[in-house]
Order: sequence, then C-alpha cells, then structure tokens
Amino acid sequence: MAEGAEERSPALASPPEDPGATQGTSKPSGVSGTLALTVCAAAIGGTFQYGYNISIINAPTGYIQRFINETHAERWGGGLDGAQVTLAWTLVVSAFSLGGLSGALLAGPLAVRFGRKNSLLLNNSFLFAGAALALACRAARSPEMLVLSRFLAGVNAGVSMNVQPMYFGESAPTHLRGAVAFSSAVFTALGIVLGQAAGLTGLLGAEPLWPYLLASNALPGLVQLLALPWFPESPRYLLIDRGDEEACVRALRRLRGGEVPASEMEEMRRERELRTPAAPAATPWSLFRDPATRPQLRTVVAASAAMMLCGNDSIYFYASYIFLAAGIPPEKIQYVTVGTGASELAASVLSNLLIERVGRRALLVGGYCLMSVWSAVFTAALVLQSRGVASAAYLGVACVFAYILSFGLGPAGVTGILPAEIFDQAARPAAYAAAGSCMWLGLLLVGMLFPYAVRGLGSFCFLPFLAVCVASAAYQGLTLPETKGKTLAEITAEFHERNRKKGGPERPAGDHGELGQALAVTDLDLDLDPVHKNGDLL
Repeated sequence: MAEGAEERSPALASPPEDPGATQGTSKPSGVSGTLALTVCAAAIGGTFQYGYNISIINAPTGYIQRFINETHAERWGGGLDGAQVTLAWTLVVSAFSLGGLSGALLAGPLAVRFGRKNSLLLNNSFLFAGAALALACRAARSPEMLVLSRFLAGVNAGVSMNVQPMYFGESAPTHLRGAVAFSSAVFTALGIVLGQAAGLTGLLGAEPLWPYLLASNALPGLVQLLALPWFPESPRYLLIDRGDEEACVRALRRLRGGEVPASEMEEMRRERELRTPAAPAATPWSLFRDPATRPQLRTVVAASAAMMLCGNDSIYFYASYIFLAAGIPPEKIQYVTVGTGASELAASVLSNLLIERVGRRALLVGGYCLMSVWSAVFTAALVLQSRGVASAAYLGVACVFAYILSFGLGPAGVTGILPAEIFDQAARPAAYAAAGSCMWLGLLLVGMLFPYAVRGLGSFCFLPFLAVCVASAAYQGLTLPETKGKTLAEITAEFHERNRKKGGPERPAGDHGELGQALAVTDLDLDLDPVHKNGDLL
C-alpha cells in the first residue's frame, strides 16, 4: 500500500487531472440508495444492539434473580438473602457496562487495523459467543456464564457505538453528514422498542424462555453479517489510511450514485498529504496533551459523560414504579413501558429530520435545557406524591415521557456525531475511544449508584440529574461551535478562535493542530465555488 501511494503522489498533487472525479459541476454531492442501505446494514448489527441489549434484560429480572438464588442453594445448601440477590443482580447488569468500556477501548485499534466496515463484521464474534453462553447458562446451572454473556454483549455494543458513527460520518456527504450519523440514535431507539416488545410475556418474556430472549440479539448480528459485506468501506479510510485511491473512487461512485465530487476528493488528498507518515497513532492522552486538540477533546468527553449521567436510562428503570403509582394495573405496565421506548424512537426520527435544518448545537443544548425543566417538574411531582396528592402520579407519568422525548430530540444522537465532525482522520479513533470510555463509565456509575440514590434521597433522587443537565447545557453552549455544513478546517478554526479568546495558545500546536491549520490555509487557495466547498466530506 505504501508503494502504491508513492506511485500515485503526482495525481494527488494535481486535482484537475483526476479521471474519477466529476469536474465543473455546481450541485451538491449526489447520493445513491446504496448509502441508505449501507446505513441500515451497519446499524442493524451496530447501535441497534446497544438499545436492544439494555432493554431485553429488564423483563426477565425476577426470573434471573430466582435462577441465581436456586443455583446458589444447589451448590452451597442455602439460598441468598435479599441484599445478596440484589448484589448478584447488580453484577449481571454491570457486566454489560464493563464490557462496553472494554469495547470502547478496543474500537480505535480495530478501526485503524481492519477498517470501519470489517471492524463491525468482526465485532459480531463477541455477540455470537455471548448468545451461545446465554442459551447454555440455565442448562449448565451457571450464573457465571450469564455474567460472561452480558460482558461479551457489552463488548459488542462498545465497539459498535464507536465504530459505526465513525463509519457513517466518513461515508456521508457533508450536507447529509448529520442526518446519516444521527441515524445511529434512531437505530438505538429502535433496538430499545423491539427489545421491550420481545420481552412481553406473550413473546419471549415468559419464564421458560428468558435464555432465548437474551440470545435473540444474535439475529440482528446475523443479518449484518450477511448484508454488510456487499457495501463499500469508508472512502476516507480507503484513501487516507490505506492510500488506495482507486478503491476510494469506486466506493464514492457507489455512495454518491455514480458522481465523485472533485472537491471531496481534493479535500481527502490534502489531508493525506499533510499527514506525517512516521507519526505514531494518536491516543486519547496525546490529544489531551496537544493544546490544539484539547478543547475539542474536553467538549466530546463532557458530552459523552453527560449522555449517561443525565439519568435517561435510570428513568427507564424508574418508569415501572411511576406507572404503578399512577394506578396502571401491574399486568399492563409492560405494555406502557414499551411506550417509553417508542417515545425516544419518535423523537430520534424527528431530530434526524431537523438536524440539518436546526443544527447540532441547538439540538444538544436545547435537549438538555428541556431535560432540566422536566427534571425539576418530575421532582416536584414526586414530592407532591409523597405527601398524598394522588393526581401528582399522573404528572410524573407525563414527565417520564417528556424527559425521554427531550433526550431523544438532541443528546441521544448529536453526542455520537461530534468526534466524527471535529477531529481529523488520524485523531478520530482516539477521540471516539476517549468519548466511549467516559460514556460507559457514566453508565456503570449510574447503574450502580441510582438504587442507593433512590433510597437515600427519596423524592429528590433526580436532583443530581437536574444538576448534570443544567451544567451540560451551559458548558456545551459556551464551548461547542455549530458544525452543520462546515469543513474540518472551518470547525478547527472556530475552536482555535474560542480557545484563543480564553487565553489558549496563539496557534494550534502538535501534529493534529498543524493538520487542521494547514487545511484551513489550503482551503483558501482552492478555486471552488461555495457549493463545492460546502460539499467537502469530513
């Protein structure tokens, strides 16, 4: 690959002679149905799995706790008390978060070594191994197999939550980049809804079927394994990382419906030329040490941590209690709970339609502002309910749906887009590793501490989430520039300007800062019309 890249270097320096590019056109990059099918094939075994796996574990909670207690009695001659069963159940639930953290750290090296598409395909091996363990754990009378199964499912989710947005952001044209990347959140919400539906007692939610429910995540993985190989790899990975311009042009032709925009190819060529071949791969620590990338890294890390610390997953957990207190019959609660997942799905679809009109920053900050309001109202409803105001329970139900709708409208999808838009090709895997690690650590922290917060704070248990939402809205509003329709050079320059005003370095430092600065300078030298400049693929 290195020799091939050297042979093509004259072509890289002379954009007008590119035989694969469409010259002189003033319309935006074309898009084919292949792009939409690529999104579906990648997401069904990608972020869909995250949503599906966090929801299918809720229905069989009592069955699994009974299974753990029974196997302990068979081995040691006595059952566990309530606190011990809860601790064992916490271990089962936390295994998924620990696996997700491991997957987030593994995603970067996988994406660099094997590419975006192949990483998603290889990622299914964790899923299939975990599904096999889930099927066999009850017959083997082994809760340990169940814990390992959930850990492997978490590894799969951790890899896909990082690699899939990277793949989408690098494959979509700039004018659709946000909508394509936001589809990750849509498929996450779809996974939540289908997981809740699969857990209904009329389907796989009955006690004899809970191992099959936990193993059913293998079916979407199988669909991806059969479908995704037919679609192209990320064009940016093919050209910038592998140096294979012919494969890049072929991929772009399929993704753009036969058209290969000259501006898009030229932007990728410039980024490849400006990279230092002998430079070591970027790491989260190297991004933090580099003054040019530190503000961007702080922004994505804060957004990723807030996505889990805001308590959206906890409100799913708390919904059953709220619905029961509102007078909904216990046997009907499972059907109403499906409505919470449907609410997030509807909000994600709406946000997918709005993101290229409203912008990323407005959706993210606006989502957290709305969540702050509903957290305050929800706390007031819980206080009134504890004082005997029966109608307050219905207000709490409304807040559950409003909170989830607000989360799906912005933070659920925008957070995953940010690393793909504000970091260059070399830094992007490391940025996703840092962001993903913070996200999974936040999920682990909330999952372990929320039951104690309910016990200790009572009706005020959502005040910590209120504080997170207010702080996130303020921080992102102050630090995050709007990235809609902008090139990497423009986004880098705006971060640099904000950092300079706060007393940062006058010029970006370090390898990645030099790359962004060089892209910003060379962008001015291109004789491209405004439509072409807005069509550059990041």
